[in-house]
Amino acid sequence: MVEGERDDLGTYLDIVDEFGAEFVLDVGCGTGSLAVLLAESGRTVVGVDPAEASLAVARAKHSGVTWVHGDATVVGALGVDLATMTANVAQVFRTDAAWEATLAGIRAALRPGGHLVFETRRPECRAWEQWDGVTTVDVPGIGRVEHRREVTEVRLPLVSFRETFRFADGAVVASESTLRFRDRDEIEASLVATGYDLVDVRDAADRPGREFVVIAQRR
Repeated sequence: MVEGERDDLGTYLDIVDEFGAEFVLDVGCGTGSLAVLLAESGRTVVGVDPAEASLAVARAKHSGVTWVHGDATVVGALGVDLATMTANVAQVFRTDAAWEATLAGIRAALRPGGHLVFETRRPECRAWEQWDGVTTVDVPGIGRVEHRREVTEVRLPLVSFRETFRFADGAVVASESTLRFRDRDEIEASLVATGYDLVDVRDAADRPGREFVVIAQRR
């Protein structure tokens, strides 16, 4: 798996510390970057992701995390202190129904008074205008990988793009994605409708002025 820099993780670790969370659910955990850090700090962690390939990488990193294949709607009433959605996972839910089902699933997993923390790009910053381009990274055990990203359609609040990974052995892997850009009012309304109180909206330390870090509490 090709992983980029994760400068956002420090923000989440600080917030977990701030709320004294000892039992954490990482929704859309991917290859386990945050979940492993939390587990290594002595916390109980559940990571859930719909991509089995990502979970296979995560399982190899740390056997002490409970890795779950699926989404937030399958984890049930865990009683966690805090749930996270890093790396703009909140934007993959394109419809209101899918987003609200995710929020409801996370709420069910939280203990009463537990917190949800996630980040999302600010629509007015038009991040997609800087997405087109090519970068090359060195991946341990794999070699150099060329990553190309191209925006294919902008029909707000949806933005679609294509990513292509070209490996040193000539193999090429491509994927198509669409993200939903919600403004602050939409986010707050959806949280209230699914049983949360908005606690705070902060600036993302690693992307100042470009992303919201939203903190909500299970009502």
